[in-house]
Amino acid sequence: MQFQFDTRLKGKIVLTGDLHARSEWLRDKSLYKFLWVRTGRVALEIDHVETTLIRGEVIALTPFHHIEFKAIEGEYAALMFNSNFYCIFGHDSEVSCNGFLFNGGSRLIRLALADHETAALEELAGGFAREYEVRDNLREEMLRILLKRFIILCTRMARERFGITADRENGFDVVRQYMVLVDNHFREKKQVKEYADMLNRSPKTLANLFSAYRLPSPLHIIHERIETEAKRLLLYSSRSAKEIAALLGFEDLAAFSRFFKNVAGESITSYRTREKGKN
Repeated sequence: MQFQFDTRLKGKIVLTGDLHARSEWLRDKSLYKFLWVRTGRVALEIDHVETTLIRGEVIALTPFHHIEFKAIEGEYAALMFNSNFYCIFGHDSEVSCNGFLFNGGSRLIRLALADHETAALEELAGGFAREYEVRDNLREEMLRILLKRFIILCTRMARERFGITADRENGFDVVRQYMVLVDNHFREKKQVKEYADMLNRSPKTLANLFSAYRLPSPLHIIHERIETEAKRLLLYSSRSAKEIAALLGFEDLAAFSRFFKNVAGESITSYRTREKGKN
């Protein structure tokens, strides 16, 4: 199974069971991804953290996440798209997934599908395959509609797991907006009050909202996002710790070193040496 459609404006959507063998897609830093294990199991490293997905599990990944396949015992599907094909930020009112299904931190949404949910995704996968064979000027929009349906189904499933009912949607939308703002501004804004001001909320209101949805504190979300980016840069770039400190908005290397030791539990040098030594 492998379908790829490219638009004249550099939009891309791909449905494949062969992502592990396609280095150009793994290296493409524009692609959002759904990974769905249809049979068996798939062992991965996501940002150097080992993860095994089993039959009926789906995860959503942003272009920030670094993926490496370790073992495949069965079949999986990867549905990928870029913002030129469908912009989840610009169409947030349609799919409500930005900052929830898709965020650049280490807190991944992992869904274990019920039988009826699997059947719904299988139906959409069949729709992609059928539409790919059509050769007319309506195909692009039909593929976009199928993608939207796939995203909405996964968003609904995730909301159900988090207990987000209709009467709780407004509060959760504030949480999603906070996540998006942190993704966009964590390098220069490191205090909850800065984000609270952008959302016209108080830090206490945000803290209560995160607690109501059984999420870590707003400050923890900021620290987690910085930690995740720091680890990516340490493992997947050749930049020095001093350069990374500057990229992440720290005053100097000493401040970055203290932060990293506090959140990761080990020094920058120890972490980089240990993780790179696994390869």
